[in-house]
Amino acid sequence: MAERSTAAVDVADNSGDDPLTAKAGKATADGAAEADDTAEMSAEDMGSAHEKSELSSIKTPEMHSGHKLAHRYRLEECVTRLDGFSSWRAVDEKLRRAVGVHILPADHPRARSVLAAARSSALLGDPRFVQVLDAVEDDDIVYVVHEWLPDATELSALLAAGPMEAHDAYQLVSQLSQAMTAAHREGLAHLRLTPNAVLRSSTGQYRIRGLAVNAALRGISSDRPQRSDTEAIGALLYAALTQRWPYESDAYGLSGLPKGVGRIPPDQVRAGVHRGLSELAMRALVNDGATASRQEQPCTTPDELAKAVGEMPRIRPPEPAFAPLPEYQRTTYQQGTYSRPGARPGAAPAPQVPPPPAPLESRTGKVLKWTVAALLIAALGLGSWQIAAKMLDQKEATDRTPGNGQTDGGKQDDKQPAAEPLRINAASVFAPGGSGVEPEDVPKAIDGDPATAWITPRYVGYPNFGNLPERRDGSGIIVDLGSPKKVSEISVEMYRAGQTVEVLAADKDTADPSSLSEFPQRITELGKVDQRVAKPLDKPVTTRYLLIHITELPSDSSPDGYRGGIAEIAVKGGAS
Repeated sequence: MAERSTAAVDVADNSGDDPLTAKAGKATADGAAEADDTAEMSAEDMGSAHEKSELSSIKTPEMHSGHKLAHRYRLEECVTRLDGFSSWRAVDEKLRRAVGVHILPADHPRARSVLAAARSSALLGDPRFVQVLDAVEDDDIVYVVHEWLPDATELSALLAAGPMEAHDAYQLVSQLSQAMTAAHREGLAHLRLTPNAVLRSSTGQYRIRGLAVNAALRGISSDRPQRSDTEAIGALLYAALTQRWPYESDAYGLSGLPKGVGRIPPDQVRAGVHRGLSELAMRALVNDGATASRQEQPCTTPDELAKAVGEMPRIRPPEPAFAPLPEYQRTTYQQGTYSRPGARPGAAPAPQVPPPPAPLESRTGKVLKWTVAALLIAALGLGSWQIAAKMLDQKEATDRTPGNGQTDGGKQDDKQPAAEPLRINAASVFAPGGSGVEPEDVPKAIDGDPATAWITPRYVGYPNFGNLPERRDGSGIIVDLGSPKKVSEISVEMYRAGQTVEVLAADKDTADPSSLSEFPQRITELGKVDQRVAKPLDKPVTTRYLLIHITELPSDSSPDGYRGGIAEIAVKGGAS
């Protein structure tokens, strides 16, 4: 009897990230660059001699392009054959999307561990990882189906073009350490975190493929998995800063360090490397014998590394480079060719202009000239009088209007102070129907970093939060300014475009609002918005609490999945 587990779509499919963009035609599913990885694998990676003997005796199932698994997954192209398993680019004909597939014989010594790793990885449901969609044992084969991201760019391809800017390297180590912290919190390790296992989208977000599965396919294990993954992130940061692999051997298209010099800090390998990031890479690699700068403690877990990144001053992106203006060109008029015909060699002679006609010298002509002059003077006087009268009327109307420089009593109004950023004291999930949506991630929406976000789970079938009864009023985030303030501007960076959003404010005397009725003041109209919502107010609103209210979510690029969220909230104004 065949054993089957649809481990991601039916259990916890949170895979709906934005479509990723990069070089056309670049294969990025798990296993696309595994042929290059094979040359970098150590003897431990390849397994023991006994296991090698077992693998050599296994008959690999005959698969070919066009073969279908479960009458659904049509194999298109084999990208890897290694250790008795193969990896394919395939098409899910049911959902009409590209997928990747790993295939092993059912009697493969690693088949059980691969199935277990795939099912555990699928249950994580974190969009920062390439998602496992299916894990199946079917008669004589075992296969694992995962997302295929044809437009993502591998980190190895990015590093082939040169070292990263400080901001890009900062985002790399920050996002990878946070993602692996979440994975280890659920008891999952990667153990094969290489430049080929990290993908970057056009928006700068990184996704990790092969969580637990890549190591299981190769029989890799570790007594200290957190330490192994931390060292791997340190190696990736080192490579991003220097375009060199931090070991003596060449790997992943990168040159290794010179033999005999040891592991020197990145800022001694290449000029201009950010000092803080250089020290951070050494703190992650100190586990393997490197010496950290300034005697700082090594980072032995992804969580420690993520905290070390968070303690660094934020590295801002470089200023955009603008194209230089074209060189100023003088016109022929400025060069004086009209006043000096024939000044340039070979210039054509100026055309002969006939002399003007003689002025009117008769008595009739003089009368006509005086008449025309008088009419012009009268017209100019009339126009000047009308303009002056209109300006006086406008000035009187302005002087009579309260708040425009003078009140009805003739006294000058106080000058309105300029709006300043207001400190957000706290934030919470708007959950009028009961339990909140991802409440632990709300601080990410007010931490000043648009790269982190409060993200909803994946809802299936309906954009209004799955049409669930407890979400009939939607969700969102309530912002607490600490005390009533005059709010004059609000700016919200959304997790993705296409969400239906409105911004509301509570009355200034309201305490701890939790329902829609307690936010009667409307800041923006309800409607679909782009990636950013920015609203300067014509008249400041006095309030302590603001609600960024989401009623419908956009598609997560899957056929019937929806997901949204908020990346950053900023408020400007002054004291009440």
